[in-house]
Amino acid sequence: MWRTRAAAACVICRSLANSNYGIKRKSPLQNLHLVSRSIHHPYHPSLKFQRRPLRISLQQFSSLNRLPLRKTKLLNVKYGYQSYRNFWLARLASRLLKIRYLILGSAVGGGYTAKKTYDQWKDMMPDLDEYKWIIPDFIWELDEHIDLEKLIKALPDADDLAKLLPDFEKIGESFTSLKGIFSPGYNLVSEVIGASDLLLLLGTPGETAFRATDQGYDSDKQYKKVSDKEKIDQLQEELLRTQLKYQRMLERLEKENKELRKLVLQRDDKGIHQRKLKKSLIDMYSEVLDILSDYDASYNTQDHLPRVVVVGDQSAGKTSVLEMIAQARIFPRGSGEMMTRSPVKVTLSEGPHHVALFKDSSREFDLTKEEDLAALRNEIEIRMRNSVKEGCTVSTETISLSVKGPGLQRMVLVDLPGVISTVTSGMAPDTKETIFSISKAYMQNPNAIILCIQDGSVDAERSIVTDLVSQMDPQGKRTIFVLTKVDLAEKNVASPSRIQQIIEGKLFPMKALGYFAVVTGKGNSSESIESIKEYEEEFFQNSKLLKTCMLKAHQVTTKNLSLAVSDCFWKMVRESVEQQADAFKATRFNLETEWKNNYPRLRELDRNELFEKAKNEILDEVISLTQVTPKHWEEILQKTLWERVSTHVIENIYLPAAQTMNSGTFNTTVDIKLKQWTDKQLPNKAVEVAWETLQEEFSRFMTEQKGKEHDDIFDKLKQAVKEESIKRHKWNERAEDSLRVIQHNALEDRSISDKQQWDAAIHFMEETLQSRLKDTESVIEDMVGPDWKKRWLYWIGRTKEQNIRNETKNELEKLIKCNEEHAAYLANDEVTTVRKNLEARGITVDPCLIKDTWHQIYRRYFLKTALNHCNLCRRGFYYYQRHFVDSELECNDIVLFWRIQRMLAITANTLRQQLTNTEVRRLEKNVKEVLEDFAEDNEKKVKLLTGKRVQLAEDLKKVREIQEKLEAFIEALHQEK
Repeated sequence: MWRTRAAAACVICRSLANSNYGIKRKSPLQNLHLVSRSIHHPYHPSLKFQRRPLRISLQQFSSLNRLPLRKTKLLNVKYGYQSYRNFWLARLASRLLKIRYLILGSAVGGGYTAKKTYDQWKDMMPDLDEYKWIIPDFIWELDEHIDLEKLIKALPDADDLAKLLPDFEKIGESFTSLKGIFSPGYNLVSEVIGASDLLLLLGTPGETAFRATDQGYDSDKQYKKVSDKEKIDQLQEELLRTQLKYQRMLERLEKENKELRKLVLQRDDKGIHQRKLKKSLIDMYSEVLDILSDYDASYNTQDHLPRVVVVGDQSAGKTSVLEMIAQARIFPRGSGEMMTRSPVKVTLSEGPHHVALFKDSSREFDLTKEEDLAALRNEIEIRMRNSVKEGCTVSTETISLSVKGPGLQRMVLVDLPGVISTVTSGMAPDTKETIFSISKAYMQNPNAIILCIQDGSVDAERSIVTDLVSQMDPQGKRTIFVLTKVDLAEKNVASPSRIQQIIEGKLFPMKALGYFAVVTGKGNSSESIESIKEYEEEFFQNSKLLKTCMLKAHQVTTKNLSLAVSDCFWKMVRESVEQQADAFKATRFNLETEWKNNYPRLRELDRNELFEKAKNEILDEVISLTQVTPKHWEEILQKTLWERVSTHVIENIYLPAAQTMNSGTFNTTVDIKLKQWTDKQLPNKAVEVAWETLQEEFSRFMTEQKGKEHDDIFDKLKQAVKEESIKRHKWNERAEDSLRVIQHNALEDRSISDKQQWDAAIHFMEETLQSRLKDTESVIEDMVGPDWKKRWLYWIGRTKEQNIRNETKNELEKLIKCNEEHAAYLANDEVTTVRKNLEARGITVDPCLIKDTWHQIYRRYFLKTALNHCNLCRRGFYYYQRHFVDSELECNDIVLFWRIQRMLAITANTLRQQLTNTEVRRLEKNVKEVLEDFAEDNEKKVKLLTGKRVQLAEDLKKVREIQEKLEAFIEALHQEK
């Protein structure tokens, strides 16, 4: 009952106190419950006769870590005491000193200080992004190609792994207890654990022999050591089994990763993703090297761009190493003979399919098919033979080959001819020096990675290439040494430590960045790359060189070699490519300055652009042939044809027929001779004249200078095009047959229709006879010497022979005067008479001389008589119309020349039609074909378009192209980085 009342009183007091907190109010303590009064004031008068209470001091607490407030003062009131409280000071202190504000402020200040300290530390840390390239890119992209969650689920749990491993704690305890006795065994366990990486690389456990080193223990200790050795062997076997299990798992994952990457590359190859791949970067770099290989360095522009130069003695295995890196047997094979006869630049890049293609060809060789591999090897061999000049064994011309495939390391390698020590039969005398000069030219590049190949199966003292490499790179800052045929070396070399000395760089007088030992086959040329890789891995797994730690794990297999060479190559590229770009930029500036100073008003046209300009000019000139007027064609053809046939007409037709005085005989003789001439000679002569006329007109247009627009730089090219086009052109074979019929019909016609044609024929005949008379006079003058006027005026005398001929001429002229109708030939008695008359005057002459002189004298007499007859026939057209009936004037010779003139006109018209309609177009077609052939033949263009201006423009174009491609490559390189 007492407890119940007390609890109720306490509840009532609390409610009153809460409702009147901070308000002064009279609340007599007498009215409160006894317990409540004792709580408020234990010394109230009403309680003084009761038992003394416990001295419990009720103190008020604030939120400030339980700090006691100041005790309240009691005041007398009507009903007792009341405490006087300073509420405004308490409230102020409580609000200012509340702990949540202090905590909040401390948190804000501490956070700011921590952030500032973190920023300072962050600024002090080095930027490791520059070294991101050390880690291969596929590591960063691993989560994109491999489902790591699936992989984690596939891996065994930690509990399963713990079950597979031995209890190392127990073994450690046993070794600790026996530490003093079995310290060598304890150290051996540490060696086994430290060698786990090597055993993981090899994949299968090797037989490791452990031998006790301490011989000073007694027989009991030796027995315990043997038992400890057995435990260690068991431990090692368990460890190797575990490592072998995980090695298989890693191999399976690598295979899956390779397949996934191949699928990604195939998708990118189809254009599904536009993400740039690594192959584009190496392809860009390879294009720069291809341009540099074609660049004619006439201005001392040096190529210092990085590339991997593969050098070695002949048959040392250079090509085999390169094939292992390319993962395909792509090079021609031979045994003991020189197969690499020219430098071969191989660009390795990553791609979805394993293919190879040449720089100047679009054909792709599938390296997974043996037929394509054989065709590729044959093509390389053919190109090598074609590049070798006559009388030489090796060539400096570079063959550019690109190989793409999944998993290939990106790099550019150059396989050089093997270094030889002796020139054998069948080789050029300078073969050895040529190979040395080629090798030095490539190795002198300060940014070239030298891959030095040494045959491990032969004595080191027989090496030639090591001395050459040490001369080019004495510090070994860019040399990688590769020892091939290590399997044969291990069998044949008596001291394995000699191989160790080679790999450690202590045997050869050369230094290198790294040393590698590889096996590239068993010597069988039909082996596949996969079988060689399996043999190489199997050999190194069981090799004593690794088991005895003579070779390190990272120094063996072509896979490690390929990774190391690729890393060195790209490191050299990143370090030097920008410097080379600046060098080409400076070269470009120098060339541009030289052009501006020498050719300020000319555009910079390289050889190809100049060829296109010349091509257009030549085609325009060929088209100009079609613009020649028909009148011009016919005049040229008629004139040229008459010059060609006039001698035959005069000597073989007109003169023989004119010897008779009978018109019927004259016409008969003329018809027969004209028919024979038309059937055999005339059409062929006419076609020859037309073809020569076409050539002359074509040459005239080609060589004609066009004022200021003429550029003499094209003269050689135009001349070559003209000659080649004319050489290829052939006249239409059917033209002669049709022309023969036309000419025969023209000569059969004898009807002169009007007086104008008659006069034209007389004029034509007079011109022809006067021309012949002039020629005859010139011949007679040469025979008899100058006349008396020239002798007096020019003080020229006659020779003895000319005097004899002059006397003979005078005798013959007397003979003609005596008989004006004398025949064309002298009779024998007349020759004798002339000879005796001359002998009577003391001149001895030969009968042949008399006949030769008579021929010219009679010819002159005949031509003069014919010209007089022409003048008489000017009025003979009326008699011609009457067919010379009842007329002594016969002008049959005028009719003959009219027929000849008309035949010439008709033939010229026919030939002109053939020229303009057929032959000019065929010639234009031939010119286009010749220009196309020249455009594909770079050597021809270089030979025909020469000069300082052409060379300067060509170099300027090349340097610009190289600089632009280098800048694009550098930008792509930074983006990838």
